[in-house]
Amino acid sequence: MDPETRELRALEAEVAALQRECSMLSKPWRKTSGARKSFKKFPQSDSEGWESLEDLKSQLGHLKSELSFLSKLTGINIRSYSKTEDITNNEVTDNDTKKILQRHRISGNCNMVTFQLEFQVLEIETKEKLSSVITDLNIIMEPTEYSELSEFASRAEEKRDLLMFFQSLHFFVEWYEYRKNTLEHFKEKYPDIVYLSEGTCSRCMEIRSARQPGFELVIVWRIQIDEEGKVFPKLDLLTKVPERALELDKNRVIETAPLSFRRLLGVLGIEAALDSLIKLLCVEND
Repeated sequence: MDPETRELRALEAEVAALQRECSMLSKPWRKTSGARKSFKKFPQSDSEGWESLEDLKSQLGHLKSELSFLSKLTGINIRSYSKTEDITNNEVTDNDTKKILQRHRISGNCNMVTFQLEFQVLEIETKEKLSSVITDLNIIMEPTEYSELSEFASRAEEKRDLLMFFQSLHFFVEWYEYRKNTLEHFKEKYPDIVYLSEGTCSRCMEIRSARQPGFELVIVWRIQIDEEGKVFPKLDLLTKVPERALELDKNRVIETAPLSFRRLLGVLGIEAALDSLIKLLCVEND
């Protein structure tokens, strides 16, 4: 085999691998029609449409650009991908039935969360139709301190739902980054009042009164994923006050504070509600 042919075969293999990675990223984001239309223009087999070595190199550059775009769009970076197939043919009455069992392995990351996926897809092809179904899914994610993600991964495995997995992971990471940046902002803005007991990745923000020693509010900010994969924040207010303060609270302001905080969130939003709470309770009067 001459050097040019070897280079051609190597480029074809790289193009095929990039096509698979682009396909894996584009499937969960069907609304990105521009990217999908662009991707569909590329040949879908190792040898289809390649007229020359330069043409192949050009298409390879386009695919790399497409993969980079999809990674930026979704926040998901595919580091490795592999697929194997087992094909069987069976006679069913007068029809030929082809069964293809595909075994996929993917590793990648979405910001600080790394994942490994192993799943099987069974394709059944007859003269009338082609159907496919995921028959097995195994998900491993690190780091493991995100309890919400651990529970979600178990549900995704049970449902064998890759679309839900990728979409929910993307939005979880977005909310995680927003929570981290928001809590750090308030720590910098009110360094003597706001405390993050778990550091920069804290889920709790403690607000200690500058006027009333022993009076403390704790904001617990969770990121929840429901049964359908929807990701949303859940903020709760806890109070830590001296017994004497509770006895003197005839209007039950402290007791009803958690409910009042939820209403405040609904009216002002997260950042404005937190800022108002700090200013109202903990900033010294001029």
